[in-house]
Amino acid sequence: MTQGSRQDRSPKAEHRQKSGFETRAIHAGYEPDEATGAVIPPIYATSTYKQDGVGGLRGGYEYSRSANPTRTALEGNLAALEEGERGFAFASGLAAEDTLLRSLMSPGDHLVIPDDAYGGTFRLIDKVARPWGLEHSPAAVSDVDAVRAAIRPGQTKLVWVETPTNPLLNIGDIEALAAVAHDAGALLVVDNTFASPYLQQPLALGADVVVHSTTKYCGGHSDVVGGALVVRDLDLAERIGFHQNAMGAVAGPFDAWLVLRGLKTLGVRMDRHCDNAEKVVEFLVAHPQVAEVIYPGLETHPGHAVASRQMKRYGGIVSFRVRGGEEQALAVCGRAEVFTLGESLGGVESLIEHPGRMTHASVAGTDLEVPPDLIRLSVGIETVDDLLADLERSIG
Repeated sequence: MTQGSRQDRSPKAEHRQKSGFETRAIHAGYEPDEATGAVIPPIYATSTYKQDGVGGLRGGYEYSRSANPTRTALEGNLAALEEGERGFAFASGLAAEDTLLRSLMSPGDHLVIPDDAYGGTFRLIDKVARPWGLEHSPAAVSDVDAVRAAIRPGQTKLVWVETPTNPLLNIGDIEALAAVAHDAGALLVVDNTFASPYLQQPLALGADVVVHSTTKYCGGHSDVVGGALVVRDLDLAERIGFHQNAMGAVAGPFDAWLVLRGLKTLGVRMDRHCDNAEKVVEFLVAHPQVAEVIYPGLETHPGHAVASRQMKRYGGIVSFRVRGGEEQALAVCGRAEVFTLGESLGGVESLIEHPGRMTHASVAGTDLEVPPDLIRLSVGIETVDDLLADLERSIG
């Protein structure tokens, strides 16, 4: 048994598992160092560990691909925040997804994916996993019947959803989708990147696996690339843990430390992201050059009721469509100044992008193609009046 599998079962850790989110974010996964009292985990920049005799491991550590104390702290923290049994930290979100697919599926198996999935996820499944032998079918995550119809009895092993989806912010009913997946003998995987553990906890709603690109809100400062899986079933954890070690795409100690640092302020950052996003939405709804605003917090959003039930708030991502088509959308992106033109999301700085030409270029020409006049905003934590002035200038 590694230290990572028992660390969160100390009396103090058990108490913190029941504590409020912000308390867990700051304390779960690590106790102050006994020798020095350091309240922050050190960066264990080591590849190997001295053993007390052949097979005599100190705290379960032998080689840092298998386990590293800094990564152990992050994995324990992620598990506590998602109310899961085990967390696993990876070198990127796609590394986490690839490890998950190869842990739980075999050639000939089938999975259901969102019909507006993140472009990187679609590329992994369609261009890498499909030639390996996996089959997939797209379905609208907001339509439980459509997901049920896409399942192939006896062949579907995973139902994979994002909620909110990227970039169209569709909402899936996690509890209902879990029931559909489980009735078919499949597992429900929820990409919780957009919501973050602060706004939504899929495992408590019946999901089996939570996926994160920790590059985004978990890290929160656009200075690290990482990914994570969190599960609530220990047998499932053993399978994933084996493949994590065997495949080796683990988070390095410095990357793990950066994500862990980011998680400590996740709650306060997400509140500010949401505050700013709501004001940006209000501005966009009233703007004559904006054809449509897509945000789960709007009562007109088709997933608003479900989002209100399963999310604490509605997040910091806003998508909108402009009048004038793709040419105007590209012009708006090009004129922005406070909103930085760039891919990714979830950092303290605000970003603007054109999904059709940037993050979702890989789905062009497929059923998952996004509208050409769509703009996606990752609303940061700057002074909101500066963000509104920038949008006014950019949209014209």
